[in-house]
Amino acid sequence: MLTLPAGLLAALKIALIAALGIALRQYWHPDVGIMYLVLALFLSTNLVICYWEICLFFRRDYIETRTDYWRERQQETGRSPAVEFLKSKVPLKAALSPTVWADVWATYSVYDGSFADRRTYGFNVDVGNGFVTVVPLVILYAIITTEFLPPIAAGVLGIMMFWQWIYATSAYWMSFFVAKRHRRITRSELYILIWGTNAPWVLCPLLGFYASIRLVVDDSYRVLGG
Repeated sequence: MLTLPAGLLAALKIALIAALGIALRQYWHPDVGIMYLVLALFLSTNLVICYWEICLFFRRDYIETRTDYWRERQQETGRSPAVEFLKSKVPLKAALSPTVWADVWATYSVYDGSFADRRTYGFNVDVGNGFVTVVPLVILYAIITTEFLPPIAAGVLGIMMFWQWIYATSAYWMSFFVAKRHRRITRSELYILIWGTNAPWVLCPLLGFYASIRLVVDDSYRVLGG
């Protein structure tokens, strides 16, 4: 049975979605700019994560149990649960298994327990993102790829989408520190897992927010290389 490391499997999914968008963009509009490439990769990543966030909702009981498992395993082995999960082998037939990807949240919950607690902001904002943003995300990706709507329509939708990512991530960081969860992890875990893994959801949306404003102001897709 063919298996792949979980981290590689996730990366391949993102790469496949991004490559599809880039290929379609080149077919319709040969000029593909750096701005489009960055946004295509970011939106593709979000599509995969939206699926994980839906798994977070439907596997919430399982995640609470698995968090205890990963916490105990960390104490026994001294290894990082996040790294161990990313290296774990996943059969290709289970590539879309909600149970497999629930471990994304279970391992992260070792460092931030809010994702194993359905009463927290972290849990609910990510579940909400998974269900609410997936459709407009697909529409936005399709618009900037094929330009089937006027630039102003793409810009308005982009402003809405990118701003909510900036706000939600900033509010998550604030909730993490207000709850004093940073005191329960090491400094390296704080920098890598809390700051590092969430920073793209502020930096890339800031770039997307700028591009969206340009779409509206210029009434043109030039900012994407079109």
